[in-house]
Amino acid sequence: MARNGSFTFDGGAGTYFGTALLGGLITFFTLGICYPFSLVLTERWRAKHSFIDGQPLIFTGTGLGLFGLWIKWFFLIVITLGIYGFWVAPRIAKWKWEHTSVSL
Repeated sequence: MARNGSFTFDGGAGTYFGTALLGGLITFFTLGICYPFSLVLTERWRAKHSFIDGQPLIFTGTGLGLFGLWIKWFFLIVITLGIYGFWVAPRIAKWKWEHTSVSL
């Protein structure tokens, strides 16, 4: 029986460390305001190293595309003392999946 939906991942610690470090610096030095750009760096790295049935994933989201939503969410997180973060996390996950596809 043929195996469908086979997932593989070929990312390594070296490239992840560099990507995560750059993303962390972007987030830290902008006090979280530019987190969407950090998120996009990380998601592009993840997609670049992920495959479904041998086909690579592609992440099409942009930091600018998430920036407007993030500013609104960031404001709500601050004024609710972090409580709104419980609503933001699933919305970010949804946004990431909406901008991830399989290359054909």
